[in-house]
Amino acid sequence: MNNNLKGTLILLLTAFIWGSAFVAQTDGMNYVGPLTFLSARFLLGGIVLCPVIFCMRRFAKLKDAAAIPFSAELKKALPGGVFCGLLLGIASALQQYGLLFTSVSKAGFITTLYVIFVPIFSLFAKKKLGANLWLAVALATVGLYLLCVNGQAAFSLGDSLVFVCAVFYALQIMAIDKFVGSTEPILLSSIQFLTVGIVSALPAVIIEQPSITALATAWFPIAYAGVLSSGVAYTLQVVAQKFADPTVAAITMSFESVFAVLSAAVLLSERLSLKEGMGCIIMFGAIILAQIPSGFFKPKKQECD
Repeated sequence: MNNNLKGTLILLLTAFIWGSAFVAQTDGMNYVGPLTFLSARFLLGGIVLCPVIFCMRRFAKLKDAAAIPFSAELKKALPGGVFCGLLLGIASALQQYGLLFTSVSKAGFITTLYVIFVPIFSLFAKKKLGANLWLAVALATVGLYLLCVNGQAAFSLGDSLVFVCAVFYALQIMAIDKFVGSTEPILLSSIQFLTVGIVSALPAVIIEQPSITALATAWFPIAYAGVLSSGVAYTLQVVAQKFADPTVAAITMSFESVFAVLSAAVLLSERLSLKEGMGCIIMFGAIILAQIPSGFFKPKKQECD
């Protein structure tokens, strides 16, 4: 098995975990409130990454005795991790509350719009956008209308919350891109997960007053979203992107939305109407189109003999 195929298969597994985690997020709120679930999930996800960081540090020290001390690495990663965590916390809270008012299928597809928002926001950094991206935006708008607007000229509350969540996910991805070059990616991720967990805990205790019994009852969806979706899936993504082509990686990870629909159909018996299904197909096409490099459509110049 070549490295590119290996990376693609790992990313496909990652997309499956992320997509199916929408079901866990919905199921978890049958037992605890949105903020309680959010706090427990991300605290668990951050803690799960700690042994991974420790093992990586040990390996790095064996290879290079002059490796940067952990205290120095932590000091360098802390500001960026906290900032990314605040953005992730806002995005995740909007998504979690949105799932109270919309279906898993819709939430999965609307969330994945972050892959289109990221390059659009890059306009503020004076980066040029290709024609394929503008076409992707137009297609996504049409698809979003078919998916979310049912006989009325507005999104439902849940659809709107998840849409804004996709905007914050895009900002969080751009923030990670800014900070990850100067620090260890998994340490940065652990800090941002723990930030979400800690910041969510106080309002969760005040507003939702969770009980130990309720948390124990919700252990499986919390563990699935925390350990697998946050800890394991992120680690798999980091490993896989060492092998897979960046464009292939982005397209493969966008299958998260497809797995969200399939998981909702199998586990929650959710069904999309024909109109909603067409909206999903158009949006998925837009997501893939947005990941194709602009130069891909330009004819290559033939070399003269």
